[in-house]
Amino acid sequence: MAHRNTGAAPKTGRSKKSAKKPAARAVGPDMDSLGFQAMDSNVPGLSHVILQKLNMKSYDDYKSAMDGKKKGSDFGIRTYFDMFQKMEDTFKFCVECKKLPDALPDPKSLRRCKRCQNVYYCGVACQRANWPLHKKFCKKLKLVALDRLVEWLVFTGDIPFPTETWTKPVQDVKGWEDWFAMQGQLEEKLGAVLGGRYMTLLWANAGKPRPEEGELRESVKRLVTDFHSRPVTIGLGLRLFGIEPLAKPLTVHVVGASHVETLNTRATDYDELTRMFPGHQGMEVVMVGVDVVDGPIMRPPLAALGPRGRVYLSSYKGLYHDFWEAVPGPGCWGPPCRPPAGFHACPDLLEGWLPTLLLLRDYRLPTLFTVYK
Repeated sequence: MAHRNTGAAPKTGRSKKSAKKPAARAVGPDMDSLGFQAMDSNVPGLSHVILQKLNMKSYDDYKSAMDGKKKGSDFGIRTYFDMFQKMEDTFKFCVECKKLPDALPDPKSLRRCKRCQNVYYCGVACQRANWPLHKKFCKKLKLVALDRLVEWLVFTGDIPFPTETWTKPVQDVKGWEDWFAMQGQLEEKLGAVLGGRYMTLLWANAGKPRPEEGELRESVKRLVTDFHSRPVTIGLGLRLFGIEPLAKPLTVHVVGASHVETLNTRATDYDELTRMFPGHQGMEVVMVGVDVVDGPIMRPPLAALGPRGRVYLSSYKGLYHDFWEAVPGPGCWGPPCRPPAGFHACPDLLEGWLPTLLLLRDYRLPTLFTVYK
């Protein structure tokens, strides 16, 4: 997140930014549609199963749901058990031969790996054939299967638990264990999540035995760190670029944000930045992307710099270079400090990304590129 250069703007072929909103442009394929295509190329028919389980007829219905235009009751889910069962059904295919239940002589013949409880096989032959590969990941997949269920507590609000102001400088926090060490009454906070109403409902309806408390505690900790990894990444980027939040108000653009970053996002979800930099002069974080989900943060950027000591979270549905042209000029909003860009390098998306990359280059905006690991 570095400030735009204060000297003369570089000479480029880009026209001067206008305050007038440009005409809508074709944005090309979105990440969700490409994800559906990738699923079907790997497991033919899987995207249809997912739509069917969600009581949807087409990908357009799915997009409507992501855009907040479809109510939860429209998904055909009446009970918690229905919800968890439908979610599990989307993982029911033979991981070796890629066949779905309907393609098997006996649709009920699929059996789950007893160790990881995460993948299915249509028979002993496929399980034996897949074992040399699966044994490398079986322990990790057990954690994935557990976290997939416990992640529901992010949507209920149980996760993350309330956090504390950082008692160490950012540069002295070397990892998540250091971060957990700064959390007062950590065991009590974890215990409140483990003993909460929704954790009880989860294991009463998940169709699986409740894991041991130690396993659940570690799962909650993994999900807490996953939740906070986005604001903490922004904070580490500030330090990387030598920007001091206590010196002046900052504006951050998250470029290429999708439903992963914006689904069910609350206006307070990036408040960890305030605990990371107590006494900061105000931060605005703007999520920009064609897959941004409508919700509480779908609101215009600030007309002035953010309020001191607070984080203002907003979003814009569209391509970044269109956002750059559509929003008012720098006199009305803070110049972007590092845009953390989620660049998706595939041919279908490159056309939409190229103008954004050129804009970042032309205006010399220091940019931190992040990747999923």
